[in-house]
Amino acid sequence: MSSPPMKPGMVPPPPGEESQTVVLPPGWQSYLSPQGRRYYVNTATNETTWERPSSSSGIPASPGPHRSSLPPTVNGYHTSGTPAHPPETAHMSVRKSTGDSQNLGSSSPSKKQSKENTITINCVTFPHPDTMPEQQLLKPTEWSYCDYFWADKKDSQGNGTVAGFELLLQKQLKGKQMQKEMSEFIRERIKIEEEYAKNLAKLSQNSLAAQEEGSLGEAWAQVKKSLADEAEVHLKFSAKLHSEVEKPLMNFRENFKKDMKKCDHHIADLRKQLASRYAAVEKARKALTERQRDLEMKTQQLEIKLSNKTEEDIKKARRKSTQAGDDLMRCVDLYNQAQSKWFEEMVTTTLELERLEVERVEMIRQHLCQYTQLRHETDMFNQSTVEPVDQLLRKVDPAKDRELWVREHKTGNIRPVDMEI
Repeated sequence: MSSPPMKPGMVPPPPGEESQTVVLPPGWQSYLSPQGRRYYVNTATNETTWERPSSSSGIPASPGPHRSSLPPTVNGYHTSGTPAHPPETAHMSVRKSTGDSQNLGSSSPSKKQSKENTITINCVTFPHPDTMPEQQLLKPTEWSYCDYFWADKKDSQGNGTVAGFELLLQKQLKGKQMQKEMSEFIRERIKIEEEYAKNLAKLSQNSLAAQEEGSLGEAWAQVKKSLADEAEVHLKFSAKLHSEVEKPLMNFRENFKKDMKKCDHHIADLRKQLASRYAAVEKARKALTERQRDLEMKTQQLEIKLSNKTEEDIKKARRKSTQAGDDLMRCVDLYNQAQSKWFEEMVTTTLELERLEVERVEMIRQHLCQYTQLRHETDMFNQSTVEPVDQLLRKVDPAKDRELWVREHKTGNIRPVDMEI
């Protein structure tokens, strides 16, 4: 069984927290927030809490301040697509609970552990594959867009990568193109109908066999009239195809195009902001490393030679190192805010793309059903145009026709006799 797709910002829970195998009271489920903090959801009441529910009562062990009035969730995420955790815990922090800002660039155990637990790909921070906990799908019962397009993918030529969201956009744009081609196909079908109706109307005026007489002549005249009636049926069919199938397809495509642009620009802007914040983090990290290197060098100089000037230099270097550490933390906070915003908007937008795709397919299905309905109606009307012909053909009576013709054109009823000598 393949592992669930990686989502950004989902890191292992802190040491000492319980694992997912801990038995919970009936009706409670345990999930991890994108920041790796465990929380609990009552599937019956949709209550969400950070505290582990009591085994005996089925309620949180410490009720009151820890319980959140969050809206209903789906596998740990609100139905609106927003991660189910309070704003104050919405971002991963690189601050350590103890120690000064000047130590941020040091190779402390916690720093190494943080690096080992995460990996950054194209400016997005993911859990490291070797330490990644099992992640909950947002929509586990469906193959939803919001669960499977977080990472980037190599393009078909293998020369670069394509963002997961870009793949979704490409699918949507392909759908838009297919819809355009369908409307063009219906347009060609309309042209055929119009041309066919024109030819039928022209043929109905043809004078061939116009001198046929009797009941057969009447049937033949009705055949020609049925062509004119059929031409009118096909003209109406072509007009309905335009108004009820082709035009709606084109109008919906234009609205669909606007929705795609809105989604594309919004996510693209957030991704650019994320890349910019990541660059700022790397710049601040580099500055901190340089400040710490400078502080270390001045400290070594102090060991070699004591002087007030060197001590002042050390104090100044320490202040700069502290400032660099604060700058790094600020940049990381801004980065985490940008990534959290991108994460939330990705969930919301991918679900919107999913809705638009369903809406597009359903709309096309309905209009193709309308096409087949119009075809059935056209066939029915065409059938009605030949019914009078059938009725007249059943009345064709050669004997009666002969009688009427003879009465009109007779020249005499005296037959010749043999000549006498």
